[in-house]
Amino acid sequence: MLSSNNRRPYVILNSAMTLDGKMATKTGSSKISGNEDILRVHELRRDVDAIMVGINTVITDDPKLTVHKISADNQDNPLRVVVDSRARIPISSRILNFDAPTLIAVAEHASSERVKYLNERAEVLICGKGRVDLKALLEKLALKGVKTLMLEGGSTLNYSMLINGLVSEIRICIAPMIVGGREAKTLADGDGIDYMKDAVKLRLKKSYMLGEDLIVEYDVLN
Repeated sequence: MLSSNNRRPYVILNSAMTLDGKMATKTGSSKISGNEDILRVHELRRDVDAIMVGINTVITDDPKLTVHKISADNQDNPLRVVVDSRARIPISSRILNFDAPTLIAVAEHASSERVKYLNERAEVLICGKGRVDLKALLEKLALKGVKTLMLEGGSTLNYSMLINGLVSEIRICIAPMIVGGREAKTLADGDGIDYMKDAVKLRLKKSYMLGEDLIVEYDVLN
């Protein structure tokens, strides 16, 4: 379907946002896209080798990250990857079920007891000292045979992946609604850049309507 370079997977950042760029309200409410887009997301999950999210997404949304809204077999479930520097993931998280394999990327300072406990439910990969080294993580995923990776991260992980030049493509569902709010999460938060000349540059691939939503796809010009 898509090609990666030899060192890292081809990364598709997929997300839904409102017309004013919000991924969730200030209270965390995040049901944005319509049913048609939900099916599109699950079709994309079925086509990739892995899905990656950050720990805040796991704690807030408790996602399963499996292919279950469309007809699929268990082998269609991709590897689930959680970026969790301090191994904070709750043991009760649905992502730790056995419906699909899960890999948790932690940093060296993560609690050894937590790592040992999590190893009973998932593969734990130590990658980085104070925080997970995303470039190194992607290189290790490539060595495990991951060629395509879907990034369903929150705004902090999205920003980190983008600013480090690790995203190949962006697919966005833009819903016809406006929510506002200074504390509402946007597509990419983090520290932000200082000058527009340093912004992550994109090139439009295509756009189309899906129900009431607009789907826009971009190549990232790293």
